[in-house]
Amino acid sequence: MRIIRFMDETGQVRFGHDHQDGQALVLEGGLAKGFTETGQRAGVTKILAPLQPAVILGIGLNYHEHARETGLEAPKYPVLFMKNPASVVGPEDSVILPPSCMNPPQVDYEVELAVVLKKKARDVPLDKALDCVLGYTVGNDVSARRWQGVKGSGQWTRGKSFDTFCPLGPVLVTPDEIPDPQALALSCTLNNEMMQNGHTGDMIFSVAELIAFLSQSTTLLPGTVILTGTPSGVGFKRTPPVYLQDGDQLELTVEKIGTLRNPVRAEKGE
Repeated sequence: MRIIRFMDETGQVRFGHDHQDGQALVLEGGLAKGFTETGQRAGVTKILAPLQPAVILGIGLNYHEHARETGLEAPKYPVLFMKNPASVVGPEDSVILPPSCMNPPQVDYEVELAVVLKKKARDVPLDKALDCVLGYTVGNDVSARRWQGVKGSGQWTRGKSFDTFCPLGPVLVTPDEIPDPQALALSCTLNNEMMQNGHTGDMIFSVAELIAFLSQSTTLLPGTVILTGTPSGVGFKRTPPVYLQDGDQLELTVEKIGTLRNPVRAEKGE
């Protein structure tokens, strides 16, 4: 099933699927309870991010090629950071470049496979890890590199948590349509130029390994989003570096899910 979260003609936020001709089949329920069809269709005035996450767990350096482009060794254990759930925006929403991240320019793109959990998970064995997955969507781990490094004192969370720095969407695809999350191509284009072109088979730690690792002695809540890392081609490792600018257009695609499109805008002063 390809689930969307959307606003209808009355301004009500709903879940639905079978989105076509400006309408969707309405679903009842939620992330933890599951969804059932109502048999009713509603007009879609705006597609939203697929969920409002309970928490966002990000994984750094999780692609062999990305680790190589940074000049770092592949980690022995997953590298964990967090993003503020308030940073989430949906398809066609703008990624806003705040003044604090523009002197000098430093905001970078990162296409990622995002995993959404459907139930509480603690001490999950590896062979049961994918049973915890509600679905998959496209994520952009937008990152302010100086805040991620020097201005964040080496801690990544601050540089990844500015408002609008976590676009998600356009749909949430259930595991029956993606039985193997390690068999997906993913890419990022900036102003129609290919910047990243990778494959989840290049992950250092698989989706199942990440869930098992993150749930060790730790309860992961329903609605947890795991950003599973980005492939090579990020802007700060290019020569010269490529950072996001006002007026840019991002298109991030994950096979079997779709394309997440977001314009880039500089924050305007009052």
